[in-house]
Amino acid sequence: MKILILGVGGIGGFFGGYLHEIGADVTFLVRPNRQELLSNNGLNIISSLGNLSLNPKTVLAKDLT
Repeated sequence: MKILILGVGGIGGFFGGYLHEIGADVTFLVRPNRQELLSNNGLNIISSLGNLSLNPKTVLAKDLT
């Protein structure tokens, strides 16, 4: 199953990150500035459930047409 997460805010980043961690095919729909930040720094989640760092797949809205 492929999953598209709309945005990488607190909720989308958290759930999308952990879905990716368990092996789901997750892509994040983001704006250009966020895509640049994620490509440079990755997605880092600090949680009582465990910390997570990953380089998520991203896509821009203009690429979906």
